[in-house]
Amino acid sequence: MSGLLIVIPTLNEARHIQTVLDTVLRFPAARDALIVVADGGSQDATRQLVTQMAARDGRIRLIDNPGRLQSAAVNRAVAQFGNEATWLLRLDAHSHYPQDFADKVLEEAATTGADSVVVSMEARGEGFWQRAIAAAQNSRLGNGGSAHRLAGGGAWVEHGHHALMRIEAFRAVGGYDETFSHNEDAELDYRLSRAGHRIWLTGRTRLIYIPRSSLLPLWRQYQAFGRGRRRNLVKHKVQPGLRQLVVAGLAPALALAVLTPIAMIFALPLLGWLAICILGGLAIALSQRSLAGLPAGFFAGAMHLAWSVGFWREALSGPPSRNRRGSQ
Repeated sequence: MSGLLIVIPTLNEARHIQTVLDTVLRFPAARDALIVVADGGSQDATRQLVTQMAARDGRIRLIDNPGRLQSAAVNRAVAQFGNEATWLLRLDAHSHYPQDFADKVLEEAATTGADSVVVSMEARGEGFWQRAIAAAQNSRLGNGGSAHRLAGGGAWVEHGHHALMRIEAFRAVGGYDETFSHNEDAELDYRLSRAGHRIWLTGRTRLIYIPRSSLLPLWRQYQAFGRGRRRNLVKHKVQPGLRQLVVAGLAPALALAVLTPIAMIFALPLLGWLAICILGGLAIALSQRSLAGLPAGFFAGAMHLAWSVGFWREALSGPPSRNRRGSQ
């Protein structure tokens, strides 16, 4: 077996899985790699499509992921197939990758000596509303300047979008925490850094992320991100950063609007938020020269508000339980 284990968690990814696997099979670095699709119980044609492709190419394996979550999928694949591999490459079924993606991150690991090579991501949508959501996620208003959301040169970081990881390091810190439905990557990065493993954000390649296509799924996603971040902070007994404090305070601040009949001052946070959404949308539209940028300001505002709601829902829901899991 090659020194590379490629893992793709899936759950109802029939629309994307063939495209991703076709790309992975053409990675030069995947010539002798094992490609494991860990499926969390798809109800669409995902499993059938993977089975058909596996029959044509022996590098592909389909395994069950009873835990359903991406964290459990990767852990299970490493437990079954990691003994003969040096590197783990985690890929997302709902993303697009350049042809040299695997080769670039492996070269970066060899050059830097990093235990984990993470990448930046660019959201890209099809259709007006999905393009608006992508514009929000790509903007500084939406992503807050997160390093792995912006293109740039290489740098040592504390967290980034997961791609390549040394299996020895992954196992040394216990793999992903399967109680996390979201933010499991940041939680693992925290343990990797604490254990002395180094994380390199490459500027030589990145992935194209396919975002949600409407407000409700986007809201659920970012609410789950907020809950995951809160759980991460509580688990490791660390204080949130300034940016996280500002976003966490959004929902309580906007809730003050119900007191507007008492005094107009209580409406100021809501009015300020609306103004930022409007002005932000105009700025995004002008910078991208696209009308899809106009609603992007409101999508960015909704992302932050959903994150804040999720953060406080988790804070008020009591101690975490292994049974409190979300969806992928």
